Order: sequence, then C-alpha cells, then structure tokens
Amino acid sequence: MNKISWLAVPTNEDAHEGVRKLWNKAEANLGFVPNVFQAQALNGEQFLAWWNYFNLLVNKPGHLGNLEREMMAVVVSGLNRCVYCAVSHGAALREYGMEAQKADTLAVNWRHADLSVREAALCAFAEQLTLDPAGMTEADLTPLRDAGLDDAQILEAVQVIGMFNMTNRVSSALGFIPNAEYHSRGRQG
Repeated sequence: MNKISWLAVPTNEDAHEGVRKLWNKAEANLGFVPNVFQAQALNGEQFLAWWNYFNLLVNKPGHLGNLEREMMAVVVSGLNRCVYCAVSHGAALREYGMEAQKADTLAVNWRHADLSVREAALCAFAEQLTLDPAGMTEADLTPLRDAGLDDAQILEAVQVIGMFNMTNRVSSALGFIPNAEYHSRGRQG
C-alpha cells in the first residue's frame, strides 16, 4: 500500500472495531476507504469522536446546505494549503453539482468564482475567520445577515469553519495524501 501518512496506519486487524465498521461502510458507499479514515485510526476512540462531530457538521441535514458547507471547507482548506482537504472536498463540491471549473476556482481564489451574494458572504467570512480569528467582531456577522443567514446558520458556518481549520492542521501536520479517486470524482468524461 502507498504511504498515506507520516505516522503508522493500523491494519484492518489492528484497528478499533468501530473504525473497522466505518471503513466497511465507506467501502460499500464510496467504493474506497478515504485515507483520512485510515490515517487517523491509530487512536481509534479519538478518531471516532472526531468523525461523529465531523459527520454531524458536514454530512447530516443542518441549517446550511451541503454545497454551502463544502464550499466553506474548500475555501478554508485552500487558505490553509491543506492538500488532502482541498482535493477531497473539491470532489464533494463537484458531486453536489458545482461545475468543475467553479469548484477548482473556488479552491484557489474564491473571489474569481461566479458566486451568489450569499455564497460570497460565506466565503469571505470563512476567509476572515481562518486568517484573523482574534480580530473578529460582532460587525463581522453583518454581511452574513445581509445575505439572509439567520443565527442558527451563522453558528453552523462558524462550526464548519472551525472544524476544517482543525482538520486541515491534523492532515497537513501528518502528511495525509488524498485518495486518487478524489481527483476524478464529479468531473465529466
């Protein structure tokens, strides 16, 4: 197997039982096990706790749409230069229906993507919170409110942005490599 992390990666036999179940479910649903699932599985309980919160924020119905959450994930990951997350969540953007050119542009510089007012407000907020968390003020919520977001949606945006800043740091610090499948998912041809 190719190296997917700078740390040891447990085998199926060595992995926590809950982690093995998640791997099997991913294989059945995606056709592969995301490398992030394998690379973080060295500490099974911590991985499962992260996954449960990540899954709740990113994959379950919430106050924001899946496309909006993935869009913020890609913006944050691009700013943090996290290869794993930018590639894997860029694939998710395409699978949720965003054109490949727009998704690729968003990952490099969201200002060059053709975005709605709401999308641009979420991207600008994701950038600001990622680059200057100590500088945030109450006034920074105004563009989100002006774009039609309510308080529950703003809170969820903050939680998603925070989750990806943390996950980017884990992925980058340990050299996680994106699965090859992500590069072609959601692209025509």
